[in-house]
Amino acid sequence: MASQEIETLASALARLPGLGPRSARRAVLWLVKRRENSLDPLVEALEAVRDKLIECDICSNVDTQNPCGICADPRRDQRSICVVEDVSDLWALDRAKLFTGRYHVLGGKLSAMDGVRPEDLNIGTLLERVEAKEDGVGIDEIVLAMNATLEGQTTAHYIAERLEQHPVRITQLAHGLPVGGELDYLDEGTLAQALRARRPVD
Repeated sequence: MASQEIETLASALARLPGLGPRSARRAVLWLVKRRENSLDPLVEALEAVRDKLIECDICSNVDTQNPCGICADPRRDQRSICVVEDVSDLWALDRAKLFTGRYHVLGGKLSAMDGVRPEDLNIGTLLERVEAKEDGVGIDEIVLAMNATLEGQTTAHYIAERLEQHPVRITQLAHGLPVGGELDYLDEGTLAQALRARRPVD
């Protein structure tokens, strides 16, 4: 039997996405065997993330600075905002290096089954950004980059309806996003095709 400390670490790792109890135990053993080269740097990295990671007040991205590096970057197109469900979607799209605007993280998607209502998401703050303008510059385009799921598309249509009264062009990702697919799991080529072929929301 492993010690209580090892079991506690394995249980903590098992709660991570994609890791079950067996995989977590193997990871713990691997880390213990390579303590100096792997375990210590991992502990230091985790402590740094715990102490420094914060949520951006503007877009709700996660970063070590506020505003985040994307919102603070003057080279970004301030007239375009890409709306995503979660931070992982933002990171996936930004890795493709094709969208030069800024982002807005909703923090989830509308779901009657899970009890997620519009007021539970960062939709109000998105509307405020459109109304207030970004650094005095008006918003020209809102890209709705929701996942190609029923809940994702429901969320996109709801946001499009809320934005109808504002003079902005509303587009969404198309072509290359499989139905039921999630942005975080798609390759950069598929994301690039979807961004290039974005189309107006019906």
